[in-house]
Amino acid sequence: MEFQSAAVNVRKYATSESGDTIEAVERPHGGLSFVVADGQRSGRSAKLISNLVARKAISLLGEGVRDGAAGRAAHDYLRTHRAGQVSATLTIVSLDLVSRTLVISRNGPPVLLFEPQGGRVLNGSCEPIGIHPGTKPMIVEVPLQLGLRAVAFSDGLLDAGVRYGEAQPAEAWLDLVAGWGPLEAEEMANRLLDRALELDRGRPGDDISILVVGVYPDEDARGARRLSMSVPL
Repeated sequence: MEFQSAAVNVRKYATSESGDTIEAVERPHGGLSFVVADGQRSGRSAKLISNLVARKAISLLGEGVRDGAAGRAAHDYLRTHRAGQVSATLTIVSLDLVSRTLVISRNGPPVLLFEPQGGRVLNGSCEPIGIHPGTKPMIVEVPLQLGLRAVAFSDGLLDAGVRYGEAQPAEAWLDLVAGWGPLEAEEMANRLLDRALELDRGRPGDDISILVVGVYPDEDARGARRLSMSVPL
């Protein structure tokens, strides 16, 4: 088996910078962790917040801190740093090679989860970080297996098309992805972004970030690891 990940992001129309941050780090005991952070509002001020949150979470995950503890620490840090006046959403998705599980920790939008037996929306109640004391993430852990996929995103995906009365709930996005079949992570992320931009008529009403991870058949006997990125200039 091999693990694939892909992330895409576009900024809100007519803004100079996305307020979302996506980061990744290698876990010291094996595996990878990905962070999707969305700062309050949009533009430069939101970027400062999402960067602050993502850096705190990533630094702790890279030191071996468990996902739930890293999420709570990021909450405490933001709440202290901004006196409880600014919020952010935070999703951590981890490939944990010690437990052989995919760990999904949410303080934000739902996550789409696809397993061989079917798909479901992880939408249990949780609060954004940075405001209320004692805020904790909602955590789901599932075994690694062929066909496992997870899609995490900022709220810009669910808001796509809202200006035209065409916004889709998480369940509709789940059905859409299920209808595509076994796509690789990069193609799935690109298709989701294309659909969101279509709903927004090419002018995103909010920053949109999408992270797709999954377990696929390993077709490279060399065991090579790859990382690719493209950024508009």
